Amino acid sequence: MLRSVLFVSLRDLQWRRRRFLIGVFAAGLVFALALVITGISQSFRNEVNRTVGAIDADQWVVSEKVAGPFTASTLIASALAPKIAADPGVKQASAIVLLRNTLKKTPTSSLRDIGMIGAEPGGVGSPAVADGRTLQHDGEAVVDKSLNIGLGEEITVAGSPFRVVGRTDGVTYFAGIPAVFITLRDAQRVSLVSQPLASAIVVRGHLAQAPETTHIVSNDMVRADLRRPLKNGAGTIDTMRFLLWVVAAGIIGSILYIQAIERTRDFAVFKAIGVTGRSLASGMAIQAIVLALLATVVAIILSYVLGPLMPIRVEVPDSALVLMPAVAIVISVIASLLGMRRAVSVDPAMAFGG
Repeated sequence: MLRSVLFVSLRDLQWRRRRFLIGVFAAGLVFALALVITGISQSFRNEVNRTVGAIDADQWVVSEKVAGPFTASTLIASALAPKIAADPGVKQASAIVLLRNTLKKTPTSSLRDIGMIGAEPGGVGSPAVADGRTLQHDGEAVVDKSLNIGLGEEITVAGSPFRVVGRTDGVTYFAGIPAVFITLRDAQRVSLVSQPLASAIVVRGHLAQAPETTHIVSNDMVRADLRRPLKNGAGTIDTMRFLLWVVAAGIIGSILYIQAIERTRDFAVFKAIGVTGRSLASGMAIQAIVLALLATVVAIILSYVLGPLMPIRVEVPDSALVLMPAVAIVISVIASLLGMRRAVSVDPAMAFGG
């Protein structure tokens, strides 16, 4: 009997294929949006790791008045770098400037917000590049690929021209603001009126005691400092993702409930010939699972289409792609409970009605 019920359930999907395919696409689109949002949230986490990793420091020495170097503008003397480098536990120490600024590709192009990073050529914080070369001289810049600026092009940062000699890949912060590396001296010139100041002294090795009026922060503390401004945005994304799952459940549940209403006579006939309510519920569950799996396939395809259209990087983790079919099945089965309830509550006498 169960095999017959399952066969009829699948044939019912084929009979109502137009409505079913619309439901698959609608649910798939919602699932795809949930995947894209997950990818954006993951991108927030990944960009922090990439940016801190691009500096490649073991410790950061910052003003005692700030929690980290990225979210405050309190500066320290760049002359602290050679003093810190003289510490026995320190392999290398360099001053670095981390400030927000703007960039123009051409005199007539619109302004772009950037994270300006001033680093000493060959020092800690001088970036590794995906293509081109790293900083060597004043007047040079290393930009992130997200700016879509090619090697050899000239850009204007804070009214000063720079020649692009290298490009990084995915070095952004504060939700996709691209990093632009210039030399420390250039950064001090364009943003600090050539004052010998720095946002931090970045250290390779281990500094046991910070100089007076400063303190030492670890890479983990710097990551936490970078993530803190994004906390509300990340929370909003998580809420939207939950609501999208609810919408998907509503789409699937409504489709299956309408089909259950239309199949009332079929259910009555099955019950009249001895089919159990559990078997009828299993048939509805199979329909929900088929819908969920097909919607998942549509979602994965659409997520790869929609991802590049987003203004910020979308990085859907492999774990989300693996978990999505299971989550979709669970949601779909739960959403089909109303339809199941109607199927098992049908009076067998309806099979003999007019």
